[in-house]
Amino acid sequence: MQRIIKQNSGIYLLEIFISKNTYINSKKFRNIKLENGFYYYVGSAQKNLIQRIERHLKKEKKIYWHIDLITSLSNSKIIEVYIFPNLLKDFECLLVNNLTIKYSLKIPINKFGNSDCRKCNSHLLYSKSEIPYNHFISLYQFIVLFNPSSSETVCL
Repeated sequence: MQRIIKQNSGIYLLEIFISKNTYINSKKFRNIKLENGFYYYVGSAQKNLIQRIERHLKKEKKIYWHIDLITSLSNSKIIEVYIFPNLLKDFECLLVNNLTIKYSLKIPINKFGNSDCRKCNSHLLYSKSEIPYNHFISLYQFIVLFNPSSSETVCL
């Protein structure tokens, strides 16, 4: 992977496609049904941003973060990774709120991925259809796009 990002901290948005209805089970989330469609997970890494994203892209991993329950599923695929370099944790909640309102995204699981956040109901959002890539670009000019099937990271 060619890395163009100079700073190694910020906020990221994973766009995940789940191809068929499935269930997740864990100590905290028991028998939760995930509908097929697009899931948007907002996370932050105030250090080791690139390593965090690389970990999310792996299917085989120890379940550590809530999002690992989804990214390790055989019928889930990370389609895009949007990176907001050098932004502090507060932007994480702002992004969740903006996406929820602008695209009428649903919260599929309460308290998912936001154990350290008291502002949001969840950092995982759901849509039956994909949010077009150019919509993100028009909203956030400073975004960085990483396409997992590509070998390059692109600064936008």
